[in-house]
Amino acid sequence: MVDVAVIIGSKSDQELGDKTAKMLQKFEVAYDLQVISAHRNPDKLTNYIKESQAKVFICIAGLAAALPGAVASHTIKPVIGVPKDVKLGGLDSLLSIVQMPTGVPVAAVAIDGANNAALLAIQILGVSDEKLAKKFQEYRDERARA
Repeated sequence: MVDVAVIIGSKSDQELGDKTAKMLQKFEVAYDLQVISAHRNPDKLTNYIKESQAKVFICIAGLAAALPGAVASHTIKPVIGVPKDVKLGGLDSLLSIVQMPTGVPVAAVAIDGANNAALLAIQILGVSDEKLAKKFQEYRDERARA
């Protein structure tokens, strides 16, 4: 079973997708990484969201960054948007992600913040998974000592 679905808008987002995956692997969180464009493959995206068993979606996108919002429009599960720095220092992507209408929230992390997106997903999952919550607390404690 997949706990986190990581969706990247195009192959050019692969580096951030891999970074997200690596952090999820560190915590032994089951994930699925897909390349699905909200603009080029809207039907494929809709079907994937509706069929996914994931508890949390992480969406990585640059430029117009429509992907996180498109995913959020098809699910009530948590969606985390990762804006990618493609142009304008990534501010265009960041603003696209955080300006969602009331009722269709998307959490946003820093521009190129793939690690924090994975960590936020882990925190969300940790609410109902005591073992994962403990791992996350240990990670935080370790970082505080560094």
